[in-house]
Amino acid sequence: MKILVMGLSGSGKSYLSQRLQKQLNCVWINADMLRKMASDWDFSYEGRIRQAKRMKYYSDFESDFNKSIVICDFICALEDMRSILKPDYIIWLDTVKSSKYKDTDEIFEPPSLIDSKIDKFLNDEEIELEAKKITKLRSSLMLEYEDGVRPLTMDI
Repeated sequence: MKILVMGLSGSGKSYLSQRLQKQLNCVWINADMLRKMASDWDFSYEGRIRQAKRMKYYSDFESDFNKSIVICDFICALEDMRSILKPDYIIWLDTVKSSKYKDTDEIFEPPSLIDSKIDKFLNDEEIELEAKKITKLRSSLMLEYEDGVRPLTMDI
């Protein structure tokens, strides 16, 4: 199951993702860390699409290899990027209306499909409730196989 935690810079994506990772005992992929690894800070349309493809590659690999939940912590400013990533669950952090990156603010497209819209910074109890919602959804999406449990994939 692939979870996208998205929103503008400064919205609390990494804060929430780090705490959800602990609650869900899962993989967390941070877009900034991937950019650092690639030495790639190009924020053109093509650079943003390249980053979406990179996030998809690593999240698909982790999801397939570990059969687990993967959190993708990623601004994911464009619908094109979200359609490449194909998350199963989208958390939109709508906690800030602008950031220090005006170019990103100007192109940011609010997501048309979301599973959870968060408009304030959450405390630990609220983060735990969000983790429980995700766990419940994941359980409802599971199929039993002879070799174990595999998550279903959903195209959004």
